[in-house]
Order: sequence, then C-alpha cells, then structure tokens
Amino acid sequence: MRHVRRTVRGLPPARLSGGLLALALATLPMTAAANGQPAPHRLDVQARAEVEVVPDQATLSSRLWERTPAIAQRDASGGDALALSQARSRLEERAATLIQALEAAGVDRDAISAGSLRVQPEMIRESSGPDGETETLSRTRLERPMEVEIHELDRLPTILDALTEAGVDALDGVTYDLADRDAATDEALNQALQRAKHKAELMAGTLDVELGDVLSVSENQAPVFQPRMMAMSADARESGGATEYRPGTLSIDAAVSVSWEIEGGQE
Repeated sequence: MRHVRRTVRGLPPARLSGGLLALALATLPMTAAANGQPAPHRLDVQARAEVEVVPDQATLSSRLWERTPAIAQRDASGGDALALSQARSRLEERAATLIQALEAAGVDRDAISAGSLRVQPEMIRESSGPDGETETLSRTRLERPMEVEIHELDRLPTILDALTEAGVDALDGVTYDLADRDAATDEALNQALQRAKHKAELMAGTLDVELGDVLSVSENQAPVFQPRMMAMSADARESGGATEYRPGTLSIDAAVSVSWEIEGGQE
C-alpha cells in the first residue's frame, strides 16, 4: 500500500489528471446504475378467449366425371383420342346442364364455379376366360369439380336437391364460413384483453396493490379463423319429411400477455 501511494504521488500532474478522469468515466455507469430509479414492480398476466360464432355462408363442393371405355393395356399405349374427346363432350354437356339446374333453383351465375378439368388414367383388372385368368384394362377418367357459394344457408337443401337431380357423381361436403371474418377475430381479441384486465384487477385486489400504467402488451396467439369442412349429413325433421342441415358453430381463439406497473403492497 505504501508503494502504491508513493507511485501515485510521483506521477506528473498531466498523467495524474488523465488517469483520474478515466477512472471517473469507467465508474460512472456503475454509479448511475446504483443510484438510478429501481425497475417498477410489475404484474404479468396471460389470458385466452374463445368466441363461438354461427356461420352465415357456405361453399358446397361436388364433382362430375366421365370415363372412356376400358381397353386392354397393351392397346392403350397410343391412347384413344376419339374416346377421350367424346368423354369430354359428355362431361361438358353435363356441367352445362348442372349450371342451368342451379340457376333455375335461384342460384346466381356468379356463385357457381367450375374447376379445372382433371384427367387421370385408371387401371382395372377383369376376369377373362374359363380358367379365371385376369387381364389388366386401361381407361381414362375426366373429372370436373363444381362449387356453389351459398349466402343464405336456409337455401342449402334446395340447392342440394338441384345438384342431386342434375346427377352429380359426388357431393364432397360443405365448407361453412363467415361473411365478416374481421369482426369475429376482433371480438376474440377484445375478449382476451378484457379477460387479461379482469385477471389483473382480481390479483391486484387480492394482493392489496394498485394497477398503474400498462407496460407491455403482446399477442401469444393471434386470432385464427378457419372455415370448417363438413361431410354431407342430414337429419329428418320430426314434422314432415324435409331435410334439415345444421352448420353448428365455428370457434375463434385469441391469447394475449399484458404487463401492468403496480404500486403499494409490501415493499
């Protein structure tokens, strides 16, 4: 210690002041951290809300298809252009008839959409000869998906009847949806925030502290709306033979984290 004091006293004035200045600057952040305002006490809350909404529109999916005659696989390498053309003509004629039937049932032309033509080869096995031998046959399936947008759900049975009478090959189901998705997701987020505030007030009252300013807010899970695809199902009404289709409800979840500054309570 004596040696250190002698060394400091022996430094030139310029070097002494520079060293003390560097020491002061080095210790300034530590002093500011020690003497600064303490971090506020905070209350962190997580909350979740689920909103059940009744769908108000739907999309009905169906398919039409036609097949070419099955021929022996050994003869199918070059394809059968005439059979393919005839199958396509039959398919397009049926699609036009289906659209006319839907329009006659009161469906807007703009609400009907025909998807892209799908062409798919198919292989089938068929018994031939008295000894039970099987032969592989080849054919081509041409398929046209059809979708109908329904903005009045009580018209769904009528539209289904029109599709059935028009001879669709498959009814794939109904996708239920909402016309105003934003309003539903906003409501889910609003309820999650209200739930977070309620929980914070409950905890603050129990702990005898006061809520101050909101320090931070974040979404743990943004509200997600997912249209629901349902298989075709029907329940007969007890009075009469009409068919009733029940869309049920759609769920929208939202989750948030909110932090409040708190005052009072035990230091």
